[in-house]
Amino acid sequence: MNKIKHIIFAVAIILSFGSCKEDFLQKDPLDQVSEDVYFRTTSDLMLYVNQFYSPANRLLDFGSTGGLNYNRTVFGLDLGTDDFINATVSPLLNGTRVVPPSGGGWDYSLVRKVNYFFQNYTRCKDPFDNYKQYLGEAHFFRALIYFKLLRTFGDVQWFSKVLDTNSPELMDPRTPRNVIADSILADLDKAALYMTVEKNSNGLRPNKWVALALQARVALYEGSWEKYHAGTPFGVTGSDPNKYFTKAAEAAGAIMASGRFQIYSTGKPEQDYYNLFTLPDYASNNEVLLWKKFDKGLGIVNYRSVSSDFPDGTGITKGLSDSYLCKDGQPISVSPMFGGHTSMASELKDRDPRYAQTIFSPAMPWEIKGVDTLTWGTAVYSKLFNSSEYSTPTGYVIRKGYSAAFVNHDLSGGTEPVIFFQYNEVLLNYAEAKAELGQLTQAEADKSIKLLRDRAGMPKLDVSAIVNDPKWDFPTISPLLNEIRRERRVELSLVGFRWDDVARWAGADELIVGKRPKGILYGKNFAKNPYPNDADGFMDPFKVAMPNGYGFKIDRDYLSPLPQTELTLNKALKQNPGWPEQ
Repeated sequence: MNKIKHIIFAVAIILSFGSCKEDFLQKDPLDQVSEDVYFRTTSDLMLYVNQFYSPANRLLDFGSTGGLNYNRTVFGLDLGTDDFINATVSPLLNGTRVVPPSGGGWDYSLVRKVNYFFQNYTRCKDPFDNYKQYLGEAHFFRALIYFKLLRTFGDVQWFSKVLDTNSPELMDPRTPRNVIADSILADLDKAALYMTVEKNSNGLRPNKWVALALQARVALYEGSWEKYHAGTPFGVTGSDPNKYFTKAAEAAGAIMASGRFQIYSTGKPEQDYYNLFTLPDYASNNEVLLWKKFDKGLGIVNYRSVSSDFPDGTGITKGLSDSYLCKDGQPISVSPMFGGHTSMASELKDRDPRYAQTIFSPAMPWEIKGVDTLTWGTAVYSKLFNSSEYSTPTGYVIRKGYSAAFVNHDLSGGTEPVIFFQYNEVLLNYAEAKAELGQLTQAEADKSIKLLRDRAGMPKLDVSAIVNDPKWDFPTISPLLNEIRRERRVELSLVGFRWDDVARWAGADELIVGKRPKGILYGKNFAKNPYPNDADGFMDPFKVAMPNGYGFKIDRDYLSPLPQTELTLNKALKQNPGWPEQ
């Protein structure tokens, strides 16, 4: 029931050495670690918290349409959104999901595990200052666990103590989402209080600033959800969006005011954005707040660059491609600098430099490992449409994060690091929260959005002179918010934010419903192209599969359905809007 389980330590042998004061023969059986023996030292607490870093738990990645998978490109967390697709239609966007009999993400096993820590950490005999970092980490991870549940289901059950299979609280109804959000933010207040202000373990463990970065993320999400879903089946009773926007701005602002972080730049706008994501280490990088290190010697590898060698039926959409401004700071719909869609070269001409640093371009080397090193337009490009291994349904291939020259990149895996929290997101969260509050002055824009554009060599955002774009994604909101959302789409592309942004903005009616993702202007260049084109010659991979566009249901599909077994076991639980109860 609710997948509540007794704690089973996957690393029992390691944990058994957490306290070495007892004789080995006096130890409890390794599969029955007792709190009377364990939780005595700071080391015990650290080792217990370590389980929440496991990739299997998918807590630190932010992709809600799928978890971080080290066997694919890390820059594929947006797969299944309007920015990045594969050859299969997304069930989420097409409205074809069904109520699962069980599972479906309704899982409180990690909640129980972190609450077990809170129940037992006071057994530690060391001074509080010695172990308060790990208490802060536990609050941080409980916030992450519940934020994932919140984004998936909305209202969920809040459990703050260890429950057993017969605990009456299991039969409680769901707690309103704004109460859940407040509880998450309270956990993060404690995490920020207890965790160190210094870069912890070279940025491999969270600190105060990471807690505040997550707090800004959560608060912005909830404020946006409550504002843009008001009056819909997903509206919130007692909604107060500005409370959350204020909290988001305060948390992000505190990070900015600390003076500890800055946007990575070497003064090379044509390279710096790309180079940031191909660095071998982030221990001394002041833009990266939290990251993951890989080590071939320990067998901890990823396949990020290898999987970019073989696009394997994935591709960036024309929608994301068209979002990049021209170098004059104007959108392609109005800028005289835009060269048109007739070729990749014409699309790239005079565009925001982040375009060519995110999407492969004619001048960029691209290696298919074990074959040869080639450039766009020769054999590699032709392979995109001639085999399942190299094919792409859109013609736009990810370059961001890929480096054929990476020293440890080969078919046995690589050691390219993964960024979990980054200062660019903090600046974007701050700017959006301030804009939602009507407080984004030019000075505020200059200390947030301008820093991102400076790195790319782009004109600053002039909040009083925004050029009208007849093709704005969100024509009913202000030009300022449209441009901030565009900046977010470009700067945070492909790392797992896109679906959550669309969902919190209630943006599916503008971006998803009745629409199909398109690709490059393909024309008749390759006779073996397995993907159809639209009437204008742009790649239209789902033309046959969904002739009427995505079937996303705006009164149902923003939240996932509760599994049927949980509804049967607990009659106090109610199904999410639009989904059948039985």
